[in-house]
Amino acid sequence: MWIKICGIRDLPTARAVIEAGADALGFNFYTPSPRAVVVEVAREIVAQLPDHVDAVGLFVNHSLEFVRETSRHCGLRAVQLHGDESPEFVAQVAKEFPVIRAFRVGDSGLGEVEEYLTRLSELGVTLRAAIVDAKVAGAYGGTGHTAPWDLLKAGWNREKWPPLVLAGGLTPVNVQQAIGVVRPWGVDVAGGVESAVACKDPAMVREFVSRAREAGGRICS
Repeated sequence: MWIKICGIRDLPTARAVIEAGADALGFNFYTPSPRAVVVEVAREIVAQLPDHVDAVGLFVNHSLEFVRETSRHCGLRAVQLHGDESPEFVAQVAKEFPVIRAFRVGDSGLGEVEEYLTRLSELGVTLRAAIVDAKVAGAYGGTGHTAPWDLLKAGWNREKWPPLVLAGGLTPVNVQQAIGVVRPWGVDVAGGVESAVACKDPAMVREFVSRAREAGGRICS
């Protein structure tokens, strides 16, 4: 079970997340978000991460130049595109960095996701993973709403589509249930492990990671 904690903004938090056993740290460069991080701060944090921890940069409708330059400058290991980026845009980024594409899914189903992934396949792009978040009008993520678990369980094409990373409204309380229903490759959380907006709670992070690992072990056994 791949576990990513998103919205890292300072080194003490990064260290606490690593000590909790997370596989990846997410750095949000979308400035309207309360979890946004300054580029130079992200660079300083990434420089001190151990080799086994992935540094993932989250971008929302940024220019190709900004995505490339920021990712190089910070030493990111993967790029997470969380906005309205086209498959063609993804293909340009994927020439240099592993790409994790985020999709917002509601009760209307996975038709748009299928069309998008089909186009990526036509362009010769293989995503590292696909993050599925809840679809909320006017928001790109971080809403606290859960994605449609049953729909993902029934509709995600595990043979043809990228590894599924479940996001959206996950907490230490519900992560085991979510993993048991959806059986994702990974999970992604930001607000669900915070004591206040943009402030990660080390105890909540540890509990989230522990419970996710336990649930992941059950679905693999």
